[in-house]
Parts: sequence; structure tokens; C-alpha cells
Amino acid sequence: MMANQIASFFATQPDADKAGRVADHLREFWEPRMLDQLYAHLDAGGVGLSPLALDAAQKLRATA
Repeated sequence: MMANQIASFFATQPDADKAGRVADHLREFWEPRMLDQLYAHLDAGGVGLSPLALDAAQKLRATA
């Protein structure tokens, strides 16, 4: 839910790489156990994540 809220905010910003901005925010402000939960949710299919939050989570994981 929180990842979707963050993605919703960045969706309104003029940045070209919105998913990258969401991923940067998660990397900077989320503690490791929160990221672990997000990655576990991705492994389970990522149901409920908005398309932008899903893209950001996948980008974040690829660079983790």
C-alpha cells in the first residue's frame, strides 16, 4: 500500500523516469526489512501494486 502511495505522488511529477524516482525514494527512505517484504511480495506475483510501483520495485531489485 505504501509503495502505491509513493508511486501515486511521483506519477504527478514532471520527471521522465518516474519509476526510477520511486525506486530512488524507496532505496533512500525504506529500511532493509521493508525492502525485503517488498521483494517477497514481488516473488509472490506483486498483486495489488500499481504499474508504476511494480516497475519501480523491479528496477530497485535489479540494482540491489
